[in-house]
Amino acid sequence: MIKRYGERVNPDMQYKPRPGAYVILQRGQDLLLTAQDGDRLPAPEIQLPGGGIDAGEHVLPALHREVMEETGWHMDKPVRLGAFRRFVFMPDYDMWAEKICTIYWSQPTLRMGQPLEKEHQAIWVPMVEAPALLSNEGDAAFVASLL
Repeated sequence: MIKRYGERVNPDMQYKPRPGAYVILQRGQDLLLTAQDGDRLPAPEIQLPGGGIDAGEHVLPALHREVMEETGWHMDKPVRLGAFRRFVFMPDYDMWAEKICTIYWSQPTLRMGQPLEKEHQAIWVPMVEAPALLSNEGDAAFVASLL
C-alpha cells in the first residue's frame, strides 16, 4: 500500500485513476522545478516536473516528454524512488482524480529552450527550501527524504 496525500476521500465521489510520473531534477544543491500559473488555478503552484501518462504511453517516455514540456530541459536516465496517491480535483480536466504519482530522481542535462507549455515556468530552487515551496505534500515529502 502506498502513502496517501491530499484532500480527504469522499466515499460518495467517483475518482478517475490518473497515473503520472514526476521527477526530482537535482543539479548540485539546487532543484529544477516548474511554476504553473493558469486561468483555472487560484494561485501559482510550484511542482516537480512531470504529469499524466497518456493511454498507450510508457512511463519513462511520458516523463521525458513532461519534463521537456514543463521545463524545456532534457534529463539523464531517471531512477525510481517510490510512489504516492493523491485524491484531487483537476480543473483542466474538470474531474476528480486518484492520482497515482511515481517519483523519480535525475539530473537535468541540456536546456533546449523555454517550456513548451505556456503556463509553466522553469525555476531553480535551493534543495533545502524546496519542501516548503512545493504545492503538494507528496512532492515535498519525497524531496525532504533526500535532505
